[in-house]
Order: sequence, then C-alpha cells, then structure tokens
Amino acid sequence: MSTQGKVIITCAVTGAIHTPSMSPYLPVTPEQIADAAVGAVEAGAAIIHLHARDPVTGKPDQRPEAFVPFLKDIKARSDAVINLTTGGSPYMTVQERMRPAKELKPEVASMNMGTMNFGLFPMLNRFKEFKFDWERPYLEGSKDLIFRNTYGDLETVLTELSANQTRYEFECYDTSHLYNLAHFVDRGLVKAPFFVQTVFGILGGIGSHPDDVMHMKRTADRLFGKDYRWSVLGAGRSQMPIAAMAASMGGNVRVGLEDSLWIGAGKLAESNAQQVRKAREIIEGLGLAVATPAEAREILALKGKDAVAF
Repeated sequence: MSTQGKVIITCAVTGAIHTPSMSPYLPVTPEQIADAAVGAVEAGAAIIHLHARDPVTGKPDQRPEAFVPFLKDIKARSDAVINLTTGGSPYMTVQERMRPAKELKPEVASMNMGTMNFGLFPMLNRFKEFKFDWERPYLEGSKDLIFRNTYGDLETVLTELSANQTRYEFECYDTSHLYNLAHFVDRGLVKAPFFVQTVFGILGGIGSHPDDVMHMKRTADRLFGKDYRWSVLGAGRSQMPIAAMAASMGGNVRVGLEDSLWIGAGKLAESNAQQVRKAREIIEGLGLAVATPAEAREILALKGKDAVAF
C-alpha cells in the first residue's frame, strides 16, 4: 500500500496529568476507556496511547492487571495499534512504570527521554474543587517533583522491552531529550525507523511557541535525517495549533484527553473522538489523508497486533 502523504493520528485516551474532577468526560473505568478508544479509532486515530486508572477514584494505576480488561476489549473491537505507557505517573519507579509493557508486549510503548521537572501545580489556578482526596496533593506535590528518567532507566527499558519486539513512541520534552535519543541510537539500542513525539507546553519542558516547534524539528532532522518519523503533542490550548503546524510540515499528530481537556476556548471536549475528528478536519483541509492502523504499522515497521500478549 502507498503511505505517502498519510498522517498518523495518535489518541492519548486518559493519562496521569489530569484528574477526574477536571472533566466529567475523562474516561476512568475499563469500560469507559475501551469505549473512548474504539470511538477514537472510528473517528480516524490509528494509534491509541493508554494509561489505566482506579475505576473508583481515577488515580493512576500501573498494575498490568488494570490494563488487561480494556486492552482485550479494544483489540476485539478495532484494528488499533496499542501504545502502552512506560511513563505511568511521575511518582512511580521505572520498574513500576514498565511492568504493563514488559508483560503485555504491545506493538508500541511510550518512553520519556530525560529526567525533568514536571509541573502540574498550575492547574490549581483553574481547578479548585476535587472529588477525591488524592487529587489536590497530587497536583501540589509536583512543585517538588523530579520525573526520573536516568540513562540507566532508559537503558533498562530499551533492553527489556526491545526483546519483545516492542517499538517506541520517544517522548521528547526538550532539545536535550533528542540528544539523549541520539546517544542510544549511536549505541545501537534504537533501530530505525523510530517514532519521535516532540512534546510542547508542559511546565518543565520546551514551550509551545511556533519557534519551539521549528527548533525541535530542525534538531531532530539534523540528528536523525530520514531514520525517524516525526509527531507532535501540544498540551492544553496549544493542542490543535501545533497539530496544524506539524501536519502542514509533513508531521504526524497526537491528540486526546490525556494531553488536553479542551476542544475550544473554555469548552471541554466531550470525547476523545471529538478531538480526533477536529485533528482529522485540519489534516484533510490541508489536502492530506489520515493513516489507517495498517498503514501506521507499515510506516513504523511494527510487529502486528497478533504478536502482543493480550
């Protein structure tokens, strides 16, 4: 099949950044997560990036058994490429964070490419009331949080997950993360083609100005040439403007309620599918086409959905 001009949409369905009190539309239970994922695929997403949550409190849950119910449901109902987090929550150890991907052997796993500050506490300026007692301390605690991703941590994840033929969504929050990735490429621990997700707008990482996007793209081009596939993630209000900018430059895009709760100024997105449809409108408005899951597998050289352990 020809994949030229095809744009991969990744949908990050629910994550460790937002808490349930911030939006009634954030998927929490396995059933909600599965339905949200399938809806996103039907809207045009090829890759679904997944976290798990406690079904009662919505707190991030990185036990592999928390993932299995919705993974099996999504696999049965769609052809989606499944991308499991190894980021989990910044409060978890690397061994906790990598367990689901190590045991369940997805086609893709996310991988944060450097130790960094990860400031969630500014959300307290917008959100004042919380349903669960873990939410406010979780956000406040990020003032003193160091999201650990040492070279030893990264080497451990790369070595242990690559044995399962899992490939990676390399999440690069700043220029140094691109150089960290180049280090592992030089050591032969990362094989082309690799999928680089440049992340914009998280406090502790690079900002979301168009110059920041251009800088990350130029740096990745210089370091990796034709060996990588570029995608962008814009946090919060920058989600769609950065998606539009990247798509116009031949890049891929990531949207979803993990990254932004919004669909417009002051308007909460009512589903992940709504954000995917918006991104698809932008892509098709540029005269491009969205990639199917099968096309995404070809572009990224993935092992196929039958080779996973769920």
